[in-house]
Amino acid sequence: MIAAGRKHYVFFVREALPKAGADLVQIVHLANAAANLGYSTVLVHLAKEWREIRPFDFLHSFRPQRPSDRLTRYYNLQDRLKIATLPMPYPIDRIGGKLANSSTIACKYYLPFHLSRHAQLVHSRDWNFVKAAIKNGIAAIYERDHYENKRYDPEIVNSPLLQATVTVAETVKEDLIRNGMPADKILTLHNGFNQLFWERQPEAARAWRSQLLADRFHHLVVYAGELAKFKGIDLLIDIAPQLPEVKFALAGGTDAQLQAYQQILWKKQVTNITLVGYLQHDRLASLLQAADVLVYPHLSGEAASFTSPMKLFDYIAAGNPIVATRIPPLREFETSPLVDGWCEPDNPSEFSRCLQAVLQKYPRWTADHIRDRALVQQFSWENRITKTLERVAPAVRPPAIL
Repeated sequence: MIAAGRKHYVFFVREALPKAGADLVQIVHLANAAANLGYSTVLVHLAKEWREIRPFDFLHSFRPQRPSDRLTRYYNLQDRLKIATLPMPYPIDRIGGKLANSSTIACKYYLPFHLSRHAQLVHSRDWNFVKAAIKNGIAAIYERDHYENKRYDPEIVNSPLLQATVTVAETVKEDLIRNGMPADKILTLHNGFNQLFWERQPEAARAWRSQLLADRFHHLVVYAGELAKFKGIDLLIDIAPQLPEVKFALAGGTDAQLQAYQQILWKKQVTNITLVGYLQHDRLASLLQAADVLVYPHLSGEAASFTSPMKLFDYIAAGNPIVATRIPPLREFETSPLVDGWCEPDNPSEFSRCLQAVLQKYPRWTADHIRDRALVQQFSWENRITKTLERVAPAVRPPAIL
């Protein structure tokens, strides 16, 4: 039985928001989707800036409220999600020791004394928080999308309160099982896309094309994601000089990554690649819609065995042609009309040929290029939440409030 007063579907991240990072984007968008579906959803995160914290906050920390304008714009949140922050006293996470760790404060203080009265279901990538929720009698969903070298506590994973462990690839599922997670509690689901990427933004897309395409460029090819070698960024740099009529726009990356790759472009004298930098989601959606082709040039290797790239699903929602490399987690898409060109990883020449073939197939950009809605919506965050909650016992499933 659920304790009286519990009604919220609580998502937890052990970071101060907003902040970039695929792990954070995943949980924020899952929480946003749950709220869009009508559940009383609260995204709980940390507050670490001392000037933003009042003594009152430590005693009354669970006060769900509308997200700030900054948070809303950063992640493109809709208007139903509520936010609660857990203040972290100085010098938490600044010195060593378990007692000075934000995980200890969140799990040993805030969860039992503040959150447990309100949370009907907890959803998090933070295993310590999931364990603490179960120990405090709260049902939980655990997200895991990477390999991890640790054994899971038998009393936790076998507890009826652990409703599901959600992962993005069969290889990670196998790793979870090896580490003690019961197979019947594991659900494999791809990541998803925010609804903003489905909404057409023709004027903003045209503005991007006007900004990025000078007279000598005929096509715009866009990549979005981390600027890292294993993501295939160097492959794009290798093929760009072979395609002088194509402008490549690369969105994403940290300041350090942007600086490093800007130096590489300068040294190699590659003039048809622009590093756009990190974009908030409203601007990124229109950039993706501005592209003639969207590219996903992921290399082979360990990361290719478990990734379920969120940007690929943003690409799908944007509606423009896609060229991708074949990696194990995306095998099911190779027979899907959602991706227009496939090639083997680690092969710049093949990727270049594939890209040129797709550009020839779709020679003229249109602002309203769109894919079949029913096919695309299978990969929305809302659909992912719906499938996840199908695995949750009715007695602990949060009630819809709409």
